[in-house]
Amino acid sequence: MATSYKGAGLVAALAAVWLLSSSFYTLSEGQKGLIIRLGAPIDVDAEPGLKFKLPLVDSLQFYDVRLQTLAPPPEQIILGDEKRVEAETYTRYRIANPLRFYQALRTEDQARLQLTQLVSTSLRRELGKVPLKALLSEERTRIVQQIQQETASRARMLGIEVTEVRLHRADLPLETSQAIYDRMKSARQQEAKELRAQGAQWAQEIQAKAEAERTVILSEAQRQSAIIHGEGDAQANRILAAAFSKDPKFYKFYRSLQTYRQALSDSAPTLLLTPDSALLHDFRNGPASGKP
Repeated sequence: MATSYKGAGLVAALAAVWLLSSSFYTLSEGQKGLIIRLGAPIDVDAEPGLKFKLPLVDSLQFYDVRLQTLAPPPEQIILGDEKRVEAETYTRYRIANPLRFYQALRTEDQARLQLTQLVSTSLRRELGKVPLKALLSEERTRIVQQIQQETASRARMLGIEVTEVRLHRADLPLETSQAIYDRMKSARQQEAKELRAQGAQWAQEIQAKAEAERTVILSEAQRQSAIIHGEGDAQANRILAAAFSKDPKFYKFYRSLQTYRQALSDSAPTLLLTPDSALLHDFRNGPASGKP
């Protein structure tokens, strides 16, 4: 009988120790505790330290209320101009209302899934309204702010405070980038071909203009040469006419000598003439006397 009493006392002591230990809990910095009594949340404990709860009746759900980062995998999005981009975002958030968070989501894993869906929905809605060039301009800031505001508004109903949403990168898919590169290469080749054709056309025009200017210059030079040559011939004729008027016989004799020079220089080594040839008149008689 004594042994039975001792066993029962030991069990009672162990039960008392267990009940006492389960009546206390520790809340750390950066945590909030949700007190659940008989399956229903009743209070939120936010002060760190050693706390007391009712054993077998109360349970606690601890939540980390520090800032956390959500960085989902990249996803392809169709823009307003039908172009595709691979967008990658990151989101900074915290659990602001543990009671509402527990009622809507229960676990942090479920919260991350839900928040990922909210960001993706807002991202697709906003980027689906704008062309690609908007993401490369100052309008990008407005787009990201709109995504953040919409996400934060929806997340607030889940007990989550979204402090920041950023578009980490938005790149064209590899196949799209290659297609754009091929189009750019083809466009540059076509442009180079057009420039070469234009250059060849300009070269022909310059050459034709140079040929025309050359023809004009040569024609003008020939005209000037003809004028100068004509003036020279006229002056020579005047000089010869003046010489002839002073001494017609000497002029005639001088012209005969010029005829001899030209005839003898252009003839073969041997020149056959008849004795009574007019060409030999001056050789036979000499120059005519100037006396009457």
